[in-house]
Formats: sequence, structure tokens, C-alpha cells
Amino acid sequence: MHFRASGNPEDAGIDSRLYGFRAVLGGTKRTTNAASCSRDASKLMSSPESIVARLTALHPKRIDLSLDRVRRLLATLDHPEKKLPPVIHVAGTNGKGSTIAFLRAILEAAGKRVHIYTSPHLVRFNERFRIGGRGESALVSDEELSAAMEECERANAGAPITVFEITTAAGLLLFARHTADVLLLEVGLGGRLDATNVVDNPLATIITRISIDHIDFLGDSIEKIAAEKAGILKRGVPAIVASQPRDALAVIERQAARLAAPLKVAGADWTATEERARLVYQDESGLLDLPPPRLYGRHQFENAGLAIAALRTIGRFAIPPAAYDAGMTKADWPGRLHRLGHGRLVELAPVGSELWLDGGHNPDGGRAIAAALADLEERVSRPLVLIVGMLATKDSEGFLSNFAGLVRRMIAVPVPNADKGLSAEAVAGAGRAIGLSATSRDNLTEAFEAARKLELDPPPRILITGSLYLAGEALRENGTLPQ
Repeated sequence: MHFRASGNPEDAGIDSRLYGFRAVLGGTKRTTNAASCSRDASKLMSSPESIVARLTALHPKRIDLSLDRVRRLLATLDHPEKKLPPVIHVAGTNGKGSTIAFLRAILEAAGKRVHIYTSPHLVRFNERFRIGGRGESALVSDEELSAAMEECERANAGAPITVFEITTAAGLLLFARHTADVLLLEVGLGGRLDATNVVDNPLATIITRISIDHIDFLGDSIEKIAAEKAGILKRGVPAIVASQPRDALAVIERQAARLAAPLKVAGADWTATEERARLVYQDESGLLDLPPPRLYGRHQFENAGLAIAALRTIGRFAIPPAAYDAGMTKADWPGRLHRLGHGRLVELAPVGSELWLDGGHNPDGGRAIAAALADLEERVSRPLVLIVGMLATKDSEGFLSNFAGLVRRMIAVPVPNADKGLSAEAVAGAGRAIGLSATSRDNLTEAFEAARKLELDPPPRILITGSLYLAGEALRENGTLPQ
């Protein structure tokens, strides 16, 4: 089983759960002991979530792409970005987290110490930071993360800075202070002006598949978005690139040529295909015949291939063949075609049904999810029920249109505590506009009650999707937190 702010309003945003301390205070045990209350309050107020909530006051915008503020803060902190382990920097629209999951699994199987910085978190803020150990990384502790964030807050001295910028600085500070063989660094939004783009000489850059998303920040064409993603390329540093729309690849190729960055492109320099339920990878160095990726879906064969291509291009880690095998079977990335096997929501689902979770939210992501569901349907036929929540910043009809012909019933819900969430009825309307049988409910519990009343035979395959915020809420309500 798989268990899973920039400026990205969906992929890396800080949602309003953090403003009111609901997530921090909601489960606190009541006590009449004044000293105990004081200790509890002190502990809560120094939690990463409470610090994030406080930091939101430092900038009027949640998203303001720039490198000036983070560079100023890093200089005050004595440049932790110059003291990092070797960095692999990953940008793209879809597949960044999955590609990093494969990189991590392969490297750790080879006995390497691997730091990881990703966004967003699904339930707890410290999911964004993993500190490398020998063969296994672990989430940073609340205490260490809080101390790093407060150190950055003091160094910033109240100057304007976004939450993602200051938390990225805190991450770089942590990673610089812990020995590791490599840091896997995920872009929050775009690339060129993302706060992670302060590393001057990474080992390699990776660009996953690019599609139209976040047009308010990155541009309204695939060429403009590709230019922002290609902004992480560095002079002379190898760039490994997933298959791309032709116009996006042309932009990346021009930027690589300007920087004399060696370019390795899927389909031209390497391939990763499914053959007889195996992953067959091939490049100029030879062929690997590997187990299928643990992460489900056809698109994960390409994400796994991208990770393999990057490591073979870098060539410095001496990865044994067994580590590639282990990487395929151990990669873990919650909230991405993630089957839930137990928990409260599983118990609410119709008896005998399957419950899946995917935080996909743009048309290209929806296309990958729908293809995976079609494969599942071919293997074991079940009626499909979608439980969907989306943000107003997303192309709801474009996302949902991928599921036409697959879905028996769609149940729309609001995305809890998201500032830009669409109402459930608006999401249901988007579904009806493309021909889906759609209704709306006020929350996940009511959605599962509606699914039970459908009395489908055989029991349905249920997918919660449309938003990473909703995926996080589902994991919280199910009681299966990412580890």
C-alpha cells in the first residue's frame, strides 16, 4: 500500500487550515490544570503549522515569484545553499513527486543518504522535508523543523517574504547541516523564479512532462510555461527531460543549447516501456529488465524511466542492478493512485468496494488517471464512482472530460478549508456539462453515504480526486497519515 508554499495555489500552496490553527488545536485534550495548559499552549505555538500561520503576515501575496527575497535571507544565514550535498533539481507540471520517489527508492536501495524537499504536504507540514540516513530517510522532527523556521524568521527580521521562500530557506538550512550523498530538490511553481532555483551548480536537472497549468503565474501557452520550467537548466549541467509536446521541447532545446547543457530526452536518448508486465529501460549504456513500478499507472513507467535516466547520466553513484530492481518495488508516493486498504473512509465505503485516492487536478493529470482506471477496468470490471473536489483556479471541465465513458456516477464535494475551492454544486455542474451523471454533497462522509445508496453490483471502484488538498483531507479523515 502507498501512503503520500511555493507559490503554487494547488501544488505547493499553504491552505487556510494553517491560519485558524484548526489542524493544530483540534485534537488537543482539554485540561483544567493551568500549568499544563500553559505547557500545551507553548508547545502548540512552536509547531511548524503555527509558525507557518504566523509567517503568512510577512507578505501580502501568497504567491510572488522572485529570487531577490530568498537570496537576501540566505545571505543573512551565511549561504546554506552553498553548503548543500550534491543536488538533483526537478521541475515539471506532472510527475515531479513520483520521479523523486523513484530516485529516492533507487538511491536508498544502493545505501545512499538522501535528503528530499517536496511540496505540498498532504496532512502535516513536515512531510515536505526528509533527512537522509544510511539507506533510509525520515521526516524531519517537529522540533528540528520549528527551530530552523524560527531561526529563519529571526534572520529575516520582519522583511517581506513569502511563506514558501522562508520555508525553503529553512529546508536548505536543515539539509546543509546534515551529511548526505544527494539532495532531491523539487520546484514549487515554475522554475526560473522559484525559491528553489538558488542552487548554482546541481549534479543534474530534470524536467518532467509539461502541460498547461497555473497560467496566471507561468503564462497562457505551452511555450511560456516551458520557458519557466527550463529556467532551472544550468550551464554545462546535464538535463534529463521526459517526453514533451513538440513546442515545449523546442523551448527546452534552445535553452539547453544556450547553456551548453547536455540534453537527454525520452524517446530519443532513452526509452522506458512496459513489456510483458515488466519495465524495460534502454539507453546507450544498455538495457535493464526491471519489475513493474509499485506506483500504479502507465505514466509511472515513464516517471521511473526518467529517474533511471538521470542516475545513469550522472554516473557518480555506482548503482548496482539490484538497487534499480528494489527502487521499482519500494517507491512510495502517497495520494497518487493510492489504494486505501483500511481506515475510517474504507469502512464507510460500500462493502466489497475498492477505494482509491489521487490528487490530480489538471487535464494532463486527469488523462493519466483515466488511463490507469481504464486498465483497472480491463483487469477487474467494477462500476466507477468519482468523488471530486476542485479549486476555482483549475480547468474542471478539462480535468473531468477524461472520465467520460468510464464513470457510473460522480459525487462532488467542497475542498475543505481551501480559499479558492469551488462549491460542490459548481463542480457537479462542470461534470454535468460534459455528460457525467453528477450530484453534490457537503463533505466526504455524506459522499460515501450517497455511494452506499447507489447499491451497485458488483461493488464499485471509488476514486477521490481533483485536488491535493482533498487528498490530504481524505488521508486525515481515513486516519492513514503519510509516514
